[in-house]
Amino acid sequence: MAAYIIQNEAFIRVGAFLSVLIIMASLELIWPRRQLLVSKAKRWLNNLGIVVLNTIIIRLLFPTAALGIALIAEDRQWGLFNVLPIPYWVSVIAAVIALDLIIYAQHVLMHKLPVLWKLHRVHHVDLDFDVTTGGRFHPVEIIVSMLIKFIAIIALGAPALAVVVFEVLLNATSMFNHSNVRLPAALDRILRLFVVTPDMHRVHHSVIRRETDSNYGFNLPWWDRLFKTYCDQPESGHTGMQIGLKDIRDQGLCVDLVGMLKLPFIRRAL
Repeated sequence: MAAYIIQNEAFIRVGAFLSVLIIMASLELIWPRRQLLVSKAKRWLNNLGIVVLNTIIIRLLFPTAALGIALIAEDRQWGLFNVLPIPYWVSVIAAVIALDLIIYAQHVLMHKLPVLWKLHRVHHVDLDFDVTTGGRFHPVEIIVSMLIKFIAIIALGAPALAVVVFEVLLNATSMFNHSNVRLPAALDRILRLFVVTPDMHRVHHSVIRRETDSNYGFNLPWWDRLFKTYCDQPESGHTGMQIGLKDIRDQGLCVDLVGMLKLPFIRRAL
């Protein structure tokens, strides 16, 4: 099974991405959490456009991507899990959890370091919050994130299977927790014990800075509680809160693909 998953990594990732996108988009139509402010067709065209652009760039720059790095580390016995005398399945689970913690730490750094925040704002200036928000990141941020991931995989000696599982989970949960879906409050309380929910992560996209600097988790919700960055609910409520950044509201920068690409390099957008 592990060999099959590794050999069919690209097919599995694309299949999972499209499946989750279609499911969450359908649920957004049936049970929307908020009324959208911007043309959905326009936002989707540009948000998915940057996803396609990023995919092409990563495949050109890093043909083997994270899986290739994991296979090299495994072959050369680099990293922690390649030297620890533990069962394979334990190393897979532990590596997935460790990678999620590293992504949490990376996300915090994206907010705290000005040079990285300039890149990461592209994700935050989206004027609405739905399933496509989960994939809109500046290409330079994607490259930086990929390099950090490479270092983490080598240092951990993360098994190739763990890397594939982590990548699929990260993409799926990012679309899930960015979705504009109304979950029953009781279900949300249970789910957010195990996974970041849309209501939990939506707080992170508030224009109120202390809320923006909270709920950094993408997949596992534990790190925010552990490191005291957890915010249960937005001050203005989920239907009343304003999405985005207060000082950048121009659709040319917030919605249009060309504007997104230029945003980190525009001096006035500080």
